[in-house]
This record gives sequence, C-alpha cells and structure tokens, in this order.
Amino acid sequence: MKTEILSLLRERENYVSGQELCNHFGVSRTAVWKVMNQLKEEGYEIEAVKNKGYKLLNQPDILSASEIAGRLHTKWAGRKLYCLEETGSTNTDAKRLLEEGKPHGTLVVADKQNSGKGRRGRSWSSPKGTSIYMSIGLKPSFHPDKAAMVTLVMALAVAEGIRKITGLEAFIKWPNDVVVNKKKVCGILTEMNAEMDYIHSVVIGTGINVNEMEFPEEIKETATSLFLEKGEKLTRAQLTAAVMECFERDYEIFLAQQDLRGLLEEYNGLLINRGKRVKVLDPKGEWEGCAKGINEKGELLVEDEEGKLVKVYAGEVSVRGLYGYV
Repeated sequence: MKTEILSLLRERENYVSGQELCNHFGVSRTAVWKVMNQLKEEGYEIEAVKNKGYKLLNQPDILSASEIAGRLHTKWAGRKLYCLEETGSTNTDAKRLLEEGKPHGTLVVADKQNSGKGRRGRSWSSPKGTSIYMSIGLKPSFHPDKAAMVTLVMALAVAEGIRKITGLEAFIKWPNDVVVNKKKVCGILTEMNAEMDYIHSVVIGTGINVNEMEFPEEIKETATSLFLEKGEKLTRAQLTAAVMECFERDYEIFLAQQDLRGLLEEYNGLLINRGKRVKVLDPKGEWEGCAKGINEKGELLVEDEEGKLVKVYAGEVSVRGLYGYV
C-alpha cells in the first residue's frame, strides 16, 4: 500500500484526501495515517491539512523498494525487486537469488557496495548515497555464444534512460561504457553461468555515477557524474526505473532475432567514436583506423589504413580515441 500511496501523491499536484485513500485501499484512516508517518520517517516531506488531505512537498533521494516500484512500468524487468542499504556485490546477490529460484528479471539495487566487480577481476568500494548499483538476473533460452550481446543492450538502455530523465547527451563508448561530455558515467559487467550449450543464468551489473560531487585525482580526467554535468541533484529511483523500462524494450527486440540487427540504428546513433579515428589495443599489436559502427553481433567495424573493414570483438581487445579516453 505504501508504494501505491506514494504513486498517488506524486501524480497529484494538489492534495489527496484521506477519505479518498481509505476508499481506494479499503482501509481505515488510522492505517493511512500510519503509512504517512512511515513516509515522513523515511525523509518524505508531507503536508497534512484538515479538510484537504495530504500533499507531497519534497522527497528524499533513496533507493527503496517503494520508491523504485512506484515509478516502474515494466512487465518483468525489476518486478521482483530487492533493495539493500549495503552489500558486497549486487552481481553476487543476483546470482544467488536466481539459484534460489527467483524469476527472470529479478533486480537487486544497493545504496552502497563494498566489493563491486569490474573487468578482469578488479574490485572497488562504492560510496553511499550517490550512485546507482544494480544487477538484473536473466534466465535466457538462447545459446551461450549470444550472451555477450546483452551487455551492449544494457549500455543502450542506460544511455537512453539518462537522455530521457536528464536531457543530457549520453553516448556509448564501444562496447558498454556510457559517457557524457566525453567522460565515463557508467560501467557494466555481465557474468554468465552456463554449460557448453545451455545458459543457467546471466547477470548484468550496472553502476551509474549520479550525484557524486568529485572524483579522485587519478580518474577525474576520465570520469564524471550526472550531477557534475547537469548541475543539479537527480532522483536515483527515477533513473533506475527509466533504465529498466528501456532495457526491457531493447532486450525484447534483441530476443526476437537473437542478435542486434533490430537495435543497430539506435546503438550506432549513440556510438561516440562512429566515423572517427580510433586506436585498437590488440595484444597482437596496436593499430589505427576509422570506426564505422557495430554489426548485428556487436562487433566493432573498423576500417584500417588499407581500407579493409576489420571486425573487432570485445574481450581482450579495447578501443581508445587517438587523443584520450574517447
């Protein structure tokens, strides 16, 4: 009931009467009053006026189940939702929940991570109250060799969600970094539990820099936050819901053909290096070329010095701009 009451308060510009809430939920005025007190304790500023009702004046930036679920308009993505104040890794939590039988689309969101995971086993501790740390668990039926493409699907969803909520021009640095003003605001890590020809689960972990006000010296030239770029604090729950809605739509487009052909125009339209010269960092030797976009498998097509179109596969190979991160 708390989630539904929050949704009603957000939707109304004016007051919602206590009697209307009682009739809508079939509860007593005392029950409504208790929910309002719970919301106030959580940091919501609610005005109560006799003969008028309740009005939401201000709301905190919290990642609670009520706050996210009340904004979520999906069929399956995030409908099973776990919100944690602190955890080691949301990827680890999501994998465990899927093993316990929780459904496809289960979402774990944390306010703070102590053992976040990065590429090649890197880990980091994440600050509290500033970013979005979330992992969605999937139980796909496609072949394991197609799983890597869902990382690009999530990158597209994050960029679309950021654009929708903030109006900022978010782009993608292939394959799955989301950037604003040529600096990274999001990292994505996908982990799979599979056999040779069968996937047990896929977990996509996403970390978005939302309200950070500063970054350590060693990364401030390449990292930024949505707050630093927009100049105002953002509601993380709203962005979380928007990304889930974009992901559900994009994932279903991907699933229909089990490749990225249905998303090529959208993804390539946001690819920040498209049409620009890049450096391909291959263990076999670095080389330069012009990025042309991705193909239906998510490979980056790069035209080399001889005019040959080379397919670059994400993994050990990475791509950088000639004069910096992008």
